[in-house]
Amino acid sequence: MRQVIIYRGEDNYWVAECPSLPGCISQGKTKEETLANIKEAIGGYIAALKEDNLPVPEEKFDTILVAI
Repeated sequence: MRQVIIYRGEDNYWVAECPSLPGCISQGKTKEETLANIKEAIGGYIAALKEDNLPVPEEKFDTILVAI
């Protein structure tokens, strides 16, 4: 299980990032498409690490939502 941050980008596409996997970012026209794309990106990222015999980073981020 991985934590994902999703937000609307400047080009009006949705952007998703997985903070525990540096550089693992994806996007899509809808939130649903973006979530499907980041799931695929996370799977590919982890598969590439394993293929190269590199350690897979553990999930380590806590989330706090701050209302202003």
